[in-house]
Amino acid sequence: MISGFVFTSQSQNKLKTQMKIVIAPYNPNWPTLYEQERSRLMEAVGVWISSIQHIGSTSVRGLGAKPIIDIMIGVRTLAEADTECIQPITSLGYEYVKEFEMETPQRRYFRKSNSDGIRTHHIHLVEINSDWWANHLLFRDYLRASPHERDAYERHKRGLAEREWESGNHYADAKSGFILGVLEEARAWKQSVCC
Repeated sequence: MISGFVFTSQSQNKLKTQMKIVIAPYNPNWPTLYEQERSRLMEAVGVWISSIQHIGSTSVRGLGAKPIIDIMIGVRTLAEADTECIQPITSLGYEYVKEFEMETPQRRYFRKSNSDGIRTHHIHLVEINSDWWANHLLFRDYLRASPHERDAYERHKRGLAEREWESGNHYADAKSGFILGVLEEARAWKQSVCC
């Protein structure tokens, strides 16, 4: 495991329903959907937010993705966020998923679905400049700067999407090897462009 990217432990329970992952073609409306939600979040908890970023595949132009907007909120401390941010975020229609903190205590996770029950947004609330913060931005920025890696990542995801999965977490776990390799390349890229 690399700090800042958490891949869940996989259940051995084979009685679970299988699911398909759908990778949609890149949608040029995804940045607008992010900006709309960003505005709502800033209005609700902006005083506690150090930075807010669009992350995940929907944040990378040209990359096919599950059509769910991933938002990363950076805060000074999680203790402060626990008392000041959770209730206002849930009042915007998000579900706070506390049980994921057993495996990822450095993140507060929220999800939102539309009126048809289709997931539309995820929020990853973390401490600003934590490994989680830095690694997710580095991965995003590298995919934005490298069409070759972006396209390779999409091919990898589409190949995985051909299978059925016990959960979205199992699908995410299956991407881990690729992500870790890209992060190593991204660190070298960052050194070459900034220092």
